[in-house]
This record gives sequence, structure tokens and C-alpha cells, in this order.
Amino acid sequence: MMTRAEYIESLRRLNLKVYFMGELIENPVDHPMIRPSMNSVAKTYELAEKPEYQDLMTVYSPLIGKRINRFCHLHQSTEDLVNKVKMQRLMGQKTAACFQRCVGMDAFNAIFSTTYEMDQKLGTEYHKRFTEYMKFVQENDLTVDGAMTDPKGDRSLSPSRQEDPDMYMHVVEVREDGIVVRGAKAHQTGAVNSHEHLIMPTVAMKEEDKDYAISFAVPSDAEGVFMVYGRQSCDTRKMEENADMDLGNAQYGGHEALVVFDNVFVPNERVFMCREYEFAGMMVERFAGYHRQSYGGCKVGVGDVLIGAAALAADYNGVPKANHIKDKLIEMIHLNETLYACGIACSAEGEKMPAGNYQINLLLANVCKQNITRMPYEIARLAEDIAGGLMVTMPSEQDLRSEKIGPYVEKYLQGATGTSTENRMRILRLIENITLGTAAVGYRTESMHGAGSPQAQRIMISRQGNLAAKKELAKVIAKVDESKDRK
Repeated sequence: MMTRAEYIESLRRLNLKVYFMGELIENPVDHPMIRPSMNSVAKTYELAEKPEYQDLMTVYSPLIGKRINRFCHLHQSTEDLVNKVKMQRLMGQKTAACFQRCVGMDAFNAIFSTTYEMDQKLGTEYHKRFTEYMKFVQENDLTVDGAMTDPKGDRSLSPSRQEDPDMYMHVVEVREDGIVVRGAKAHQTGAVNSHEHLIMPTVAMKEEDKDYAISFAVPSDAEGVFMVYGRQSCDTRKMEENADMDLGNAQYGGHEALVVFDNVFVPNERVFMCREYEFAGMMVERFAGYHRQSYGGCKVGVGDVLIGAAALAADYNGVPKANHIKDKLIEMIHLNETLYACGIACSAEGEKMPAGNYQINLLLANVCKQNITRMPYEIARLAEDIAGGLMVTMPSEQDLRSEKIGPYVEKYLQGATGTSTENRMRILRLIENITLGTAAVGYRTESMHGAGSPQAQRIMISRQGNLAAKKELAKVIAKVDESKDRK
């Protein structure tokens, strides 16, 4: 396993092509806009080194016969699935941001089981290839960008009917030694901090869409790959000189990028699906299930930090004993633990796949994510309620430090007797960061649209809910005689 320092150095060795605000970034690792998100990923390496977190952060791999970082693991039991969620909650607690390695982990498990079943039915060698790829990932402790979401263009049209064929990633040439692909993947979490891009199809396919049914892996600095860094609310605060307090969370963050593949060559050994359109939906469904489980961990960990910040804001405001404040904090805890319960439940109810790895209960994973599309918004609303309006009207840190006006800021932003004005401002900025600032991308909007927008889960709940069986249960209890019904 890599150390934190080794991970950072490994990124420096990559020849990444990253654009931000129209300019090519020469050094992504130390760029003030990107560094906090890189710190979040580095934390996954740092905690894996600590003995007290070994059982959560690391696990024995039967593939290479060594202990590895859990983010590179193929789940071997329901206990593994549960520990995954616990690890993600821990990471959320430590960073209060998106730590970016979950998508790759979820892609590993979805592709592993899907390629096995493809080979069984079609006689292909995709599973063998992917197993070798997983050994490579585990031996080198890589961070991998699991990439599913295509730009999609006109959502009313299938991939093959788009006016611009590049709106979905597709094969443009099949060679004896590999394939050439073109397209893009949007909203890619942690792409700039990743060693590899692992590509999956984004929707179920029909035969007419077979050129779009592809899965493969390429290095992040492969020829023809470049990234356009996404904007976040309040992100330019990171560019301010000596930025600290006004960032809310100066050390950690997340990011998303548009990753463009401009006629990229992929050697055969890194191709895991090529035109097997009938298996595209299976891969999409399994990945979505794993990733919807993930949100029952990571969002809960960030929620823990937000609840703690709201409680501290109440302390600094001098109202910790007010009944309505206590009730709001209780509701925040209740909602957060409900999300965690769903993540644990879909893990505990998981099952072994034909490939040998374990998959979560898909129905409960979709219920988990459906709750995630709602409850973090209410937790955030309650945090803003408790914090008060000062959270969004506060003067800057520079004002607090000013010789001329600093004493007035110190005097008039004083909260409860005996408390520090600076500490009060720091906590309010943290709440602002999670609910409205850069971290809101990962806590609020990603809760809505990440791992599929709300309707996607409702479709899966409808499919998995087995309404017909529930009708039969009711018929037996009520002694329904179907012969009496008009046909």
C-alpha cells in the first residue's frame, strides 16, 4: 500500500492535461483550487497506515494474497459490504468533503461480476482481463476514476440516434490490437486526483446502440485524454492570499471534471466490453446499486460534522438549552442515522454473485439513495436555521484581522459570554461551506443527482418491489376468492 506522501508523489509523475478557466494547469497537485480535494484522497492513504483504523481501511485480498486498501477491494462477504459503509462514514467524518475513491471501488465490483457472466454466456475473455487489471490496481494501490455518466445530449434520443454521436462514449475503430474510442464522461468525481479512468456504459443498450456498449481502462494521462475542471460555489475563495477561515474547510474538499476522450487508443487487455450491448444494462444497474449504497456512508459522515457544527453554533449563540434547538438537533441525528441504517441494511442483506464477490440488496440500496435525495437537504435546512443569518452576512477574515475595523467585528459579532468571536465565525463558515459553499456540491447536489437522479431510484424500486407477491400476501390473509372476480 502507498503512504500519503507516496500517493502525492505518484500524481506529480503523471502528465495530466487539466484545464481550468480556459488555461492549462501546469501543476495540478499544488494548485490552490485542486489541492484540498487531493488532500481528501490522500486521507484514504493516511488512515490506512494507522493501526486503529486497519480493520476498516484495509482488508486481505485473495487476488494478490496481501493486505490492501479497502478502496481497491472486491467484496468477499456481507461483512465486507458493511465495513465499506463504516469506512465511508469514517472518511466523511475526517474530511467533511468528498474523498473520491468510492466510484472506482463500486465500478470494480460491478465490472467484476458482469464480465464473469458475459464470459459464461458468450465465451469471451473479459473477466480474465479484468481480473488481471484488478491485480494491477491492488498491487499499486491506485486511485481509479470510475466513469459512467455521458453528456447524453438530447435525453429523448437513444445513443445511436443523437445528432452528435459523441454525446455518448463509443467505439470509432476496432483494430487487431485494441480499439479507438471517442466521447466524454461528465461530472467525474476526483478525476484529476486519479491514476486511471475506468469506463462503463451509462444506460441499457439495444442492438442499434452496440458501438456505445463499451467498458475499458486507460491511464489518466493517456494520449487523447484531457480534463476540464468544474466550478464550485465560492471556489475562488481558495485563490485568495492566506485563505483560511473564510473557506470554512481549508484543508479538504472535492471536485468534478469533464473528461474528454479524443480518439483514444485502448489495448485489448484493457477492454472489458466491446459491443456486447445486452450486458450494458446489467453493468449499469449493478454499479448504480453499489454507488447508492455508498451514499449511506459518506453522506452520513459529513452529516455528523454538520450536526456537530450546528450544535456548536447553538453554543456560541447562547441557546444550547432552548427546547426548539434541542429538538432540531435530535431531528438531524434521527435523519442522519436513518440514512446510515439504510446503508447498513442493504449491505447486511447482500448476496454472493456467480463471480464470487458480493453484491448489495438492490432494492434496499435504491431505498437508501432515495432517502439521500431528501434527508441531507432537511439536515442542511435545520443547520442553517440553528446557525442564524450571520452565517451568510458575516464580514471577512480580513475584516476581523484589520487593525482599524477588527476590534468592531470582534465586539459586535461576540456571541455567548466568554466565547471566542473567531471560533464562532469559524463554525459558521464551516456550516456555510457544507450547505452553500464548495462542499455543498458533494453534500447537497450530489445527494440529489449522484448515482442517478431521484426518478432512477423510483424506477428500480418499482422493478424490485415485487408488488405481485405483496398482492398475493393480502389475498391469502383476506381469503380472496379470485373466481368471484369478473375477468
